[in-house]
Amino acid sequence: MLASLIATVAFSIDGMLPALPQIAEELSPDAVNRAQLVLTSFVLGMGVGTLFAGPISDALGRRKTIAGGIAIYMVGAFVAAHAQSLEALLAARVLQGIGASGPRITVMALVRDLFAGREMAKITSFIMMIFILVPAVAPSIGQLVIAFAGWRGVFWAFMVFGCVGVSWLMIRQPETLAPEDRRPLNVSKLRAAALEVITHSDVRLYIVTMTLGFGQMFALLSTAQQLYAAHGVTDTFPMWFAIGALMAGTATIFNARYVMRLGMRKIVKGTYISQVAISAVMLVLVLSGLTDGASGFPFIFVYSVSVFAMAGLTFGNLNALALEHMGHIAGMAASIVAAISTVGAVVIAAPVGLSFNGTALPMVVATLICSSLAWWLIRKTQETD
Repeated sequence: MLASLIATVAFSIDGMLPALPQIAEELSPDAVNRAQLVLTSFVLGMGVGTLFAGPISDALGRRKTIAGGIAIYMVGAFVAAHAQSLEALLAARVLQGIGASGPRITVMALVRDLFAGREMAKITSFIMMIFILVPAVAPSIGQLVIAFAGWRGVFWAFMVFGCVGVSWLMIRQPETLAPEDRRPLNVSKLRAAALEVITHSDVRLYIVTMTLGFGQMFALLSTAQQLYAAHGVTDTFPMWFAIGALMAGTATIFNARYVMRLGMRKIVKGTYISQVAISAVMLVLVLSGLTDGASGFPFIFVYSVSVFAMAGLTFGNLNALALEHMGHIAGMAASIVAAISTVGAVVIAAPVGLSFNGTALPMVVATLICSSLAWWLIRKTQETD
């Protein structure tokens, strides 16, 4: 149930991938790369919304915040379905992202209400294991909807998905934040909580590390459809994307199984240094021309899987590490962590996506830099798990 609510985010991003060529043709024919902004504008709205979702959930409770967020999300989807310009579509996507921040942040706070430390990492890994199925099938669902209803039909599918998720929550999930534990929406208290989060040295390092991780993943997501097409994969894109997502999803299974034994930091450090090595090799292959054309697609595919697998091995652990000392203000802490890392990721991903030149070079260089910095930063944190 919780995975389906968080999966609202994944469906809203990955479900749009097959629609980008049609959106570009209809709303931005003179600058096709701008269609990628349909993805990053959603992420931007989500980043802004996360700043408020946590405090609201701390004040009103988890269930009301999730339900309100889904309502805003559905309004944004309705407006997007009727947009007549790219600018109007992007504005609606920002609104959608703001709404999606409700379930995205509040679900993590809800889990933190019930679990902590490695146990929380284990639970979030199981959620991610189910969650990974949505990116696997979302492009195929999007393509199927587009075949019958055009690209605007995808937004109606978003509304149905949101309605199902929030209905399931209201029927099955009791409130986890007792009234006596709630924190009123008081500006001074919110400022104090925010300062507590951002002045904690390790939490700051985890936030920057997550920003780098999100940035490289969103850079790949925003260029995936064009990148695959440049290597001869067009109509079969949803199939290859699904295969890659399922392969990458095994990383969450590994994390759920071994995080209690190895610890969160050790897995994160090992993942980022591995990605540095993989990206260095890929950079050599790209510069040598071995990844050009249809014959280079296997390299592109395997590399994409490695980047998505990195997300499965790091994001749940980094969230758990960042919230380890923030249980008393879990909603606020989750908001600050997610808001900064998500908006920062857009700053990284948008230029990479807009600089797409028909090759994997911009994405590989960005991933190499981000993973190197993330590995260096995680080594500077204290061993607490």
